[in-house]
Amino acid sequence: MYLSARRPLPGMPSAESVKGTSGRSRKSPVSGGRRGCPRTPRAAGAQTEPCYLQSASGRDTVAAGRAAQVAAAMAFPHRPDAPELPDFSMLKRLARDQLIYLLEQLPGKKDLFIEADLMSPLDRIANVSILKQHEVDKLYKVENKPALSSSEQLCFLVRPRIRNMRYIANLVNADKVAGRTRKYKVIFSPQKFYACEMVLEEEGIYGDVSCDEWAFSLLPLDVDLLSMELPEFFRDYFLEGDQRWINTVAQALHLLSTLYGPFPNCYGIGRCAKMSYELWRQLEEEEDGETKGRRPEIGHIFLLDRDVDFVTALCSQVVYEGLVDDTFRIKCGSVDFGPEVTSSDKSLKVLLNAEDKVFSEIRNEHFSNVFGFLSQKARNLQAQYDRRRGMDIKQMKNFVSRELKGLKQEHRLLSLHIGACESIMKKKTKQDFQELIKTEHALLEGFNIREGTSYIEEHIDRQVSPIESLRLMCLLSITENAAKQFPVELLFSQQETRERSLLPHGLQELQRAFLGRLLTEGSGLIPKDYRSLKTQYLQSYGPEHLLTFSNLRRAGLLTEQAPGDTLTAVESKVSKLVTDKAAGKITDAFSSLAKRSNFRAISKKLNLIPRVDGEYDLKVPRDMAYVFSGAYVPLSCRIVELVLERRSWQGLDEVVRLLNCSECAFTDMAKEDKASSESLRLILVVFLGGCTFSEISALRFLGREKGYRFIFLTTAVTNSARLMEAMSEVKA
Repeated sequence: MYLSARRPLPGMPSAESVKGTSGRSRKSPVSGGRRGCPRTPRAAGAQTEPCYLQSASGRDTVAAGRAAQVAAAMAFPHRPDAPELPDFSMLKRLARDQLIYLLEQLPGKKDLFIEADLMSPLDRIANVSILKQHEVDKLYKVENKPALSSSEQLCFLVRPRIRNMRYIANLVNADKVAGRTRKYKVIFSPQKFYACEMVLEEEGIYGDVSCDEWAFSLLPLDVDLLSMELPEFFRDYFLEGDQRWINTVAQALHLLSTLYGPFPNCYGIGRCAKMSYELWRQLEEEEDGETKGRRPEIGHIFLLDRDVDFVTALCSQVVYEGLVDDTFRIKCGSVDFGPEVTSSDKSLKVLLNAEDKVFSEIRNEHFSNVFGFLSQKARNLQAQYDRRRGMDIKQMKNFVSRELKGLKQEHRLLSLHIGACESIMKKKTKQDFQELIKTEHALLEGFNIREGTSYIEEHIDRQVSPIESLRLMCLLSITENAAKQFPVELLFSQQETRERSLLPHGLQELQRAFLGRLLTEGSGLIPKDYRSLKTQYLQSYGPEHLLTFSNLRRAGLLTEQAPGDTLTAVESKVSKLVTDKAAGKITDAFSSLAKRSNFRAISKKLNLIPRVDGEYDLKVPRDMAYVFSGAYVPLSCRIVELVLERRSWQGLDEVVRLLNCSECAFTDMAKEDKASSESLRLILVVFLGGCTFSEISALRFLGREKGYRFIFLTTAVTNSARLMEAMSEVKA
C-alpha cells in the first residue's frame, strides 16, 4: 500500500485502516495530566496531541470527524472575489540577468567566492548550472582560511562588510608576496558602501580590484512574500542606530513602484519607516517620468518599524508555518528536514511555498487543526489510489500517465509534513510547551505576574535555554508596566505656554510626545525583579552575557523601572525645548531617553486581548487572535486593520502617542483615480526589522475576511529566537 510507508500521525489512520474506514467519525487522542486537559481512551503506545494545541480558553478533545469541514475551509486561502497578485517572478529574472552581466565583465574562466549569507538567496536566483554556463569554474565559501584557488581570475560576491574586505585584502596581498598576478573583482550585494572602499585603500589593494554592485534586494520567497534577506538590519538600526540600510529599502520600494506602478496610498509608523518613506519619495521625484501615467497595481502600502510591536515577535508561534520555523528554522523559504522527519538516514531540503499543495493548505492553520486535515488528506489520497482497481487497460494507462505522478508527489509531501508534525510534537511536549504558553498568555493579559516571574526563574535555574530565558524576560518587561501619564500642560507656566504656542505645530507635537515619554513612570521590571532575574541569569548561563543585557536595555526590550525625574530637572528640559527651536536638538533629546513600553494601555485601547464567552473556536476563527490561540491579536496587524478602515490615522492619535512613534500618511488623489477597484484591495505591508509567520498568517486571515490580498515585504523573516540572537553578544 502506498500510504503504509511510515507510521501514521496520532489521530490519523494508517493506510490499512483508511481502506476499511466507512465514514465513521474518529477521535483524535489528546494528552492529559494537566488541569483542563481531559483524557480520552487511546491505544497503547499511541502518541498524544498536547493540550497547548487547543484554544486558550478551553482545552477539549478535537474530533477528527470534522476533518472534512476543516479541509474545506483550508482549501480556500483567499476569497474567490479577491484580486489577483502581481507576478513577482520578474524580480528573479532581473536579479539573474544583472548577475550574469556582472560575471561576464570578467571574461574567461573564473572562480567565485561567495559569502555564506548569500548562498541560499543565490541558489534561488541562479543555481550552479547557470553559473557554470557563464564560465564560473569553482565555487568557494568566504571563510577564515587560506584560499586554494588556482584560477587566474577571482570574483568575490559579498555583503558590504569590513571583515570581508580584510579577507579579500589578505588574499590579494598574499598573491603579491608570492609574485603572482591575477584579476580580482568584488561584487557587493545589495550595495557598495564607502567604508568598504576605504578599507581596500588602507590595505593598499584598491587599485588591484574592480568593484561593482549587484542590486539584489528583493527575493520572492512565495507568491505574496518578498524578502530583502537582510537579517542584520534589525541589530544595525534598532540597536546600533546605523541607518545605512535605509537607502536599500528606499531603492527596493522604488523598484517595485517602477515595475508595478505607483502606490496611491502610503502609511507609515516609526522613525525608520518615516526616513525610508522620505528617501523613497526623493527617488520618485528624481525619476518621475518612469511611473508617470501608469495605472497602479497595488493600492496601499504600509511601512512598519519592528520596534512598534516587539510583543508579537516575542510570543511563541502556534500556526503551522510558525512552528516549523521555530522548530527547524526556515531559511530563505526552504527548510532542512532531518532523518527524524524523512524516516531515512538522510536529510532533505524542502521548499515551502504555495507550490507545495499540502503545505499551502495548512500553513496558516492553528496547529491543532492540522491533524484532522492530514487524516482526511490521507483518506482521500488512498481513495484515489484505490480507484485503479477494476480499471481496464485503457483507463489504467490514462491513470498512470495523468494522475499517478501527481499522486506520488502529493504522497511524498504528505509524508514529510506528517513527519514534521510528529517531530514538533515530540520537541514541544518535551519542553513542556503547554505551561510555557499558559505563562505567556497570563503575561499578555496582565494576570498572575508573580507566577509568571517564578516560572521564568525556574526556567533560568533549570538552564533550559539562554535564548528562551531572555525572550521570556523581555516579554515580562514589555508587558509589565503601569504607566502613569501626567498632563503636560501642568508643567508650563502661563508665560511658557504662550512661548510654546509660538512654536511651529510640528515642533509642538514633537515636544508633547517627548514630555509624555519623559513623564511615563513604571515601564519595565521593578528594580528588585530586574536585578534578581539578571543575577540568576548571569550565574546560570555565565557572565559573558552581561553585555547582552546592555543591548536589550538600549533597544527597549528589557528595562528596569526608574524613578521619574525631579520637577527641577523636568523644568530645565522643558525650558530648553521651549527656547530651542531646532528640531535636531529635540530629536537628540529623544534618543537620550531609554525606550519605554505602554503595552497595557495600547492593548486596552485596541482590544488586543479578546474577551470571549466560552471556548474560542480555532476551527472557525472569528478574528486574527487565532494565531495565538485566541489570546492576543498582533498589534502590528491591528494597526493595519484600523488604518485601512479609516483610510488614515484619524482617531488613532492616542495610540500613536502611546507607541512613542511618528506616523505618516500620503494619498495621491490623481494616482488613486487611475487605480482600479481591484488594485485598491491589494495592500503591500513592509516590515522594517523583520516579520513573523504569525503576522503573515493573521493578515492573510484579515484579507480573506475583508476581501483584501496582502503582499508582504520584509527585511528578513524573523522569530523570537532570531530577535534574541541579534541582541546577544554571545554567539552560539
